[in-house]
Amino acid sequence: MRTILITGPGGSGRTTVAAATALAAARQGTRALLLGADRDDTLGAALGVRTGPEPVTVEPGLTARRPDPAQGFRDGLAALQDRAASALDLLGASRLDPEELTPLPGADELALLRALRDAALAEAHDLLVVDLPPAPRALALLALPEELRRYLRRLLPPERQAARALRPVLGRLAGVPMPAEALYEAAARWDLELAATEAVIADRNTVVRLVAEPGPAGADAVRSTGLGLALRGLRTDLLVANRVLPEEVPADSWLGGPLAQQRKALEEWQGAYDVRTVAHLGRDPRGADDLAALDVPVVAPDATPAEWPVADRLAEDGVLVWHIPLPGAVREELDLVRRGDELVVTAGPFRRIVPLPSALRRCTVDGAALREGTLAVRFTPDPRLWPRGR
Repeated sequence: MRTILITGPGGSGRTTVAAATALAAARQGTRALLLGADRDDTLGAALGVRTGPEPVTVEPGLTARRPDPAQGFRDGLAALQDRAASALDLLGASRLDPEELTPLPGADELALLRALRDAALAEAHDLLVVDLPPAPRALALLALPEELRRYLRRLLPPERQAARALRPVLGRLAGVPMPAEALYEAAARWDLELAATEAVIADRNTVVRLVAEPGPAGADAVRSTGLGLALRGLRTDLLVANRVLPEEVPADSWLGGPLAQQRKALEEWQGAYDVRTVAHLGRDPRGADDLAALDVPVVAPDATPAEWPVADRLAEDGVLVWHIPLPGAVREELDLVRRGDELVVTAGPFRRIVPLPSALRRCTVDGAALREGTLAVRFTPDPRLWPRGR
C-alpha cells in the first residue's frame, strides 16, 4: 500500500489538497482511505460529507475517517490502570473513572498515529492519504514513535535478565517492591506497537507531500519543514504550490505585487522540489465538484530514497565520512554531540539522536563540514577498537 502524508504551514489548504488527492485517486480506480486529525470537521467540510470516528464512504472507492482522540485516550488509560493496579494500590492512589477522563494535549496525534498504523497493517486499501496537522506539529508527530521507543529502552531496557533474577533481593534491600514483570511486558508491547508505526512512516512506499502558498511566508515555512523532514530521513515526493494566481492580469492591477512574490517563490522551489501548481478557484473549495476542479496530482514518480551514506576514505585520508543531507541548514545553527554510540544532531530548531553505524562506533569524531546542503562528519578509527590490518 502506498501512503501519502500531507502537511504544510497552517492556512495553506493542506486539508483541501489531501481530500482532493484521495478523491482523484478513487476516481482513477484506486481504493483510497483518507485520514484526518482535526477535531473540527474540516475534512468533512472539504468533502461535503460529515466525517467522524466511524469510516464513511464518500463515493465508490473513497473512505474517510477522523479518529476520536477522547475514546482512544480513555481506553488507553483504563488499560494502563488495570496493568498498574498493584502499584496504584501500593501508593494508595484512587483509580480514575472513564467518565471523568478528558484527552490531554497530544491525544489527537497519538490517535492519528494509531489509525495510520492500523490502516497500513489492515491492507484493505491501495492508497492511504493522511491529512497531518500543520508542519511544526506534523514534524513532532512523525518523530514521536522513534523518540518514545528510545525513552522506553532507556527507562526499561529489554536486557533485564539479571534484574529479573535480582528483583526480590533488590526489593528487600531497597524496602520497596521492584518493577513487576507486567511492567516490562507492557513496555515490550508498547515498543512493538511503536515499532510498527515507525516502520509505516519509514516504509519505502511512504512519502511526505508538502502544501504551501507561493510567497515569502510559504517559502520560509517550506525551507524550515524541508530541513526537519531531512533530519528525520523522510522522503518528500512533491511540493504542491496551492492557490496559484493567474498570470494574465492587467498591468495596473493590485495583483502585481503578489504575482511577483509568487514567481520568486516558485523559482526557488523548482530548484529543490518537484513542484506541481494548483490554481486558485476564486473561492474556498467545497464538495466533490470543487475538489475535482483543483486537478491535484495523485501519484508522483518514486521519490529518491533518503540515504545517509558512509564513504570509506581510509586509504586516501585515513577517515570515514558520514554524509547527512540537510538542505537549507545554516552553519551557525548546526551542532553535533557524540554521546556513546549515538550522535546528537541539531539543525536550526530541530534535534535528533541517531545511532551510529556499526563501523563508526569504533571511531572518534575528527570534524565536520557543511557544503551544498550536506553535512559531512569525519570519523577516525580508534586503534584500540579497530580491527588490525584494516
